[in-house]
Amino acid sequence: MALKRMFSTQKLNKQKKMSRILLMAALASLIIWGGNLACKKQTEEAVPEEAAPTKEGLVQFEGTVKTALSKYMYIPAVPGFDIVVQGSLESGDIQSLIGKEVRGEGEVAPETPSLLIANTIEVKEGEGQWRNVFTRSEDVVLDEYISLSARDEFIPLKDLSYDKKEGWEGKEKARIYGKLEKKEVGQGEEKKEMFYIVLFDNKGKETGRVIIDNFTDIARYYIDKLRLFDKFWFYINIKDTVDWKVRRKTKELFRADVLFAGLF
Repeated sequence: MALKRMFSTQKLNKQKKMSRILLMAALASLIIWGGNLACKKQTEEAVPEEAAPTKEGLVQFEGTVKTALSKYMYIPAVPGFDIVVQGSLESGDIQSLIGKEVRGEGEVAPETPSLLIANTIEVKEGEGQWRNVFTRSEDVVLDEYISLSARDEFIPLKDLSYDKKEGWEGKEKARIYGKLEKKEVGQGEEKKEMFYIVLFDNKGKETGRVIIDNFTDIARYYIDKLRLFDKFWFYINIKDTVDWKVRRKTKELFRADVLFAGLF
């Protein structure tokens, strides 16, 4: 009888142990399932609704306009895109949209994945009230835009100095890293604005200046967008070298037109 009771007790203990294992397994499965559900919800919530794709090739956007110039517009709530507005706005110049909340729909061209071509734009005028100010009715012209692959054609110029003109002469397309500076020159009513890209060495000492004659619209837009940065890359067309005597005195190296600007 004692032996029978011992086997019965062992059998009961095994059953209890198995029940605990099954219960723990069920709890673990429930925790894992709940965690996966929470992660899925977080992932879905992390996708910005303002830039969520709708139909094929179309993207909806919404947010407050931070920068707008020429036909380009930047909305921080729509990361990764510069919005192109090709055509006239009913609300006036595109700069009138700065600081306003807008929404709309656009499309991305495969050859320019960082540009969102606006098809429609609405401006918020009150709680739940929106007014249409733009509907695209013409083809987009992007002749000023420089793609990432095209930027490789611009030779980076470094260690430039007033007495080493071989560093830039003979080159046309180039990019330089520096700081944009505006300066008034002349006297009285004959004063005019001059723009320079100031170049520095690794220790922060000025090594030269490039005189800027012209900016493309897209260059002006990106410069305005990057105004919080002290220095960045300028994509330029090199023109005339400054005369030796002036170059030695002022460190003005050459004249150029700015075609594009960016952090890389």
